[in-house]
Amino acid sequence: MSLEDVDLLGEVELTTNLIIAASESEDRLPVDEIDRILGVVPEPPRPRSES
Repeated sequence: MSLEDVDLLGEVELTTNLIIAASESEDRLPVDEIDRILGVVPEPPRPRSES
C-alpha cells in the first residue's frame, strides 16, 4: 500500500515554485508570470460574432 499522494505532491511543488519566485521578486509577480509558473495555458481568443 502506497502512502504517497501524487496529486498532493504536485500541488506542493507548484506552491513551492510560486513561493520561491515571489521571494526572489522585488515587486508583485505579474499575473502572466504566476500563470507561467503554475502551468496555466491561456484560452485562445474567441472569434467575434458579427451582428
